[in-house]
Amino acid sequence: MEQRPVIGRSAWRVWLVAFLVGAGGAFVVLKVARPGTSVLRGAPAVAPVAPQPVIARGDLAEDEKATIELFRRTSPSVVYITTLSRQAFGFLDVEEVPQGTGSGFLWDREGHVVTNYHVIQGASAARVTLHDQSVWPATLVGAAPDQDLAVLRIRAPAEKLQPVLVGTSRDLQVGQKVFAIGNPFGLDFTLTNGIVSALGRSISAMTGRKIGDVIQTDAAINPGNSGGPLLDSAGRLIGVNTQIASPSGASAGIGFAVPVDTVNRVVPELVAHGRVVRPRLGIAAAPEWVLRRAGVEGVLVMSVAEGSAAARAGLRGTSRAEDGSIVLGDVVQSLGGRKLASLDDLYAALEDHRPGDTVKLRVLRGDKTRDVEVRLDEPE
Repeated sequence: MEQRPVIGRSAWRVWLVAFLVGAGGAFVVLKVARPGTSVLRGAPAVAPVAPQPVIARGDLAEDEKATIELFRRTSPSVVYITTLSRQAFGFLDVEEVPQGTGSGFLWDREGHVVTNYHVIQGASAARVTLHDQSVWPATLVGAAPDQDLAVLRIRAPAEKLQPVLVGTSRDLQVGQKVFAIGNPFGLDFTLTNGIVSALGRSISAMTGRKIGDVIQTDAAINPGNSGGPLLDSAGRLIGVNTQIASPSGASAGIGFAVPVDTVNRVVPELVAHGRVVRPRLGIAAAPEWVLRRAGVEGVLVMSVAEGSAAARAGLRGTSRAEDGSIVLGDVVQSLGGRKLASLDDLYAALEDHRPGDTVKLRVLRGDKTRDVEVRLDEPE
């Protein structure tokens, strides 16, 4: 019969002592470990390390100084806009709650603030935060949805109001530096910079109308930047940041700004009239696809309003012949020297003029082209 080995008492004592010594040693090592030492096998203790000496950087680069100075001078002209909407929380409990945020800028010392129409669209109220963090209730003065522009007014003291310096967009060049100041994602008074990436772009307003001569930039523009100023390197307003092209909804380096020449034409009308006063030609236009099928460019006259500028100029609308065939009306191909390829082009050309102006129309009738002069009417 096989016998198993038997461990004697002396052997047990040896094993027990060895176990306790090992465990106790581990316990001691863990207990006395201090910051700056290591319990990793083979890692030596490290002595406390003093901070590295700070090296003087010297003067800032000239372009850095210019950017810092530009932000210092222009940021007081930029405002933070919070829109509110009324919500019912019970039968008689109606409160105004935050709806969204956007940017804007001070137009004059009378408290007029320019922003995008889509920033304030649908809001019941708005508040404007100035650079000094003072908050002011705003009233809507006027809106131009077709240009995505709006004007608010606050009753702040004139000494708190620093109007933006207005430049021009007609002489911009691709590659020149631009700067955007706004409130992306609610992070107020943020500066980004880039260049003019392209000129002469067109974007769609919320009404579906095309906004022309738009500036494309790679300066970072994100939600909340809408309505803020796009500035040139002299700190002058050259556009209003309006839209981005992005698959994710965040900046992808393609932003668009309504050109300042459009802003400088529209804002005075909003302040004076609350809307854009566009002179009236007095025609109803046919759908654009009709002319595209015919291979003709321009605006096809569908009908002419009686007694209108178009009627006085002898324009002819589309009609039906005795045999039932359609006789196309006149095609307006230019107005005031501005070529027309669509109804949007006609609207834009009319906005360059005032009621009472006399302009030249180039009109195609059949296969013959002629020029006629017309005196534009007051809007209805």
